[in-house]
Amino acid sequence: MPERPMKEFACGLVRATIWENEHENQEQKYRTYSVRIERRYKDPEDNWQGTNGFRKSDLPAVELVARKAHEFLTLRERDPQNEPNGEDPEA
Repeated sequence: MPERPMKEFACGLVRATIWENEHENQEQKYRTYSVRIERRYKDPEDNWQGTNGFRKSDLPAVELVARKAHEFLTLRERDPQNEPNGEDPEA
């Protein structure tokens, strides 16, 4: 996996992170994408942590960042030349 995510979308403490993965199968290279959705929180020692467990009140933010990740990947799939190096020109 690359060191940095391709793209992140955040809404409050909830964020979706998109990772680009390169694979090779019988000398053919191809890419896949994975999306991780997490909620950030501070532990008792005041350190930031992440969890994939969500409260009811987090669900609208989960829906929003998931929709944005899907939109980003779908538009990129349709025209990957519009976003050089995976950067979103409006971000």
